[in-house]
Amino acid sequence: MQRFKNILLVCDEESLHESLIGRAIWLAKTNAARITLVDVIEATPGELASLYGALPGDSAAGESGSSDSGPSGSGYDIEQEVLAFHKARLAQIGGPIKSEGIETSEVVLQGIPFIEIVRRVLRHGHDLVMKGVTEESGGKGLFFAGDDLHILRKCPCPVWMMKQGSQPKYARVLAAVDPDPMDEQRSALDSLVMDLATSLSAAEGSELHVVNVWHLDGENALRHSAFTRVSKETIEKMIEEKRRQSHQKLKSLLFDYPEIDGPEIDGPETDGPETGGRERQVHLLKGEARDVIPAFAKSNNVDLIVMGTVGRTGIRGFFVGNTAESILNQVECSVLAVKPPGFKTPVQLDADPETVVEKLERRQAGNG
Repeated sequence: MQRFKNILLVCDEESLHESLIGRAIWLAKTNAARITLVDVIEATPGELASLYGALPGDSAAGESGSSDSGPSGSGYDIEQEVLAFHKARLAQIGGPIKSEGIETSEVVLQGIPFIEIVRRVLRHGHDLVMKGVTEESGGKGLFFAGDDLHILRKCPCPVWMMKQGSQPKYARVLAAVDPDPMDEQRSALDSLVMDLATSLSAAEGSELHVVNVWHLDGENALRHSAFTRVSKETIEKMIEEKRRQSHQKLKSLLFDYPEIDGPEIDGPETDGPETGGRERQVHLLKGEARDVIPAFAKSNNVDLIVMGTVGRTGIRGFFVGNTAESILNQVECSVLAVKPPGFKTPVQLDADPETVVEKLERRQAGNG
C-alpha cells in the first residue's frame, strides 16, 4: 500500500483518539510517509486579541483608556498564549510519532476548521486526511457532525474517518462499487476504491468484501401502478436482464483484480496458504444502495468501508451524492472516502498562505 506519502492528521480535542494515532503511525511506516499534525482554532487571526482586549477590567485597556489588541496589548498576549498552548499540545502528540522515525511537523491554523483543513490540503499537496469521528448523534450515526461531513464533501484528497475504539487491524474491509464501463469518471472512481481496498486488505490480512448493489428503476411502479399493463412475467424478465447487466459490469471491473475474480461472482473465494488464507467475497445484491450497504456492513461486522463520495464532477462539489450521504449517516464503522479524478473543491484559497502562528511570530519580530 505505497500510495500515501503526505498525511494530514487532524488533532482536534473532540475527535482525536489513540486508535487514530496508531493507524496513522502504521500507515506512515508502511508508506514511508510524513505526517503533519494540524489543529484549528475557531477564530480568525486577531479575533481572540480583540475579544480578550475588550473584556472589562483589562489592564492594558484601563491604563490607556482604550481596548488594545495590538502587538503590545494584553489581548494580543493572550492570543499568543492560546496559540502557544495549541502548538505545545501538537508537539506533545507528535513526540511518540517522531520516536518511530517518522518525519513529523505541527501546524496551528485559525478560522473555520473544515475550510482551513481543505486549504491546507490544496497548499501543501496532502494526499490523505485522517480524522477521528466526532460523534454527536447518540450512537445512531457517525457523520451528523458538521465538520466531518463538510470535510467528506469538500476535501479533494481521500479522507479516512476513524471511529473511536477501532481495532489495531481491520478484520473486514468493504469496497462499495457501482461499475459502468461506459462512464469514465465512475470507472476511475471504482478503480481507486478497489486499489485502496485490495492493498489495505492485503497489508492487514483482512477479509475483503466487494459489494455492488443494483435494482430495476421503476420496479415498484411496474408492479403496483394502476396505469401500467406490464405482465408479471415481463417484469421478471426485465429484472433478470438488469441483474445480468450488473453482473457483467461487475465482472468487467474485477477483470483487473485477478486475485478476486472467480468463476462465480456471488460466492466466497479463498486464497491458498501462500497468501495467508485471506477470504475475498464478491456480493451482487438487489435493492437500494442507501439501505443495503449500511445493513450489510452492520450484519457482517465490517470495520472499514472504502467508497466514493461524489458521483459527478461537472460542477464544484458542494454536495456529496444523496446515496453516499445517506450511507454515511447510517454506518457505524470507519470510512475511507475518495473522490473521482478531476474533482474540484468549492473551497478557495485566501490571499495569504501563512499560518496564524507564522503571522503572529512575524508581527512580534517586526515590533521587537
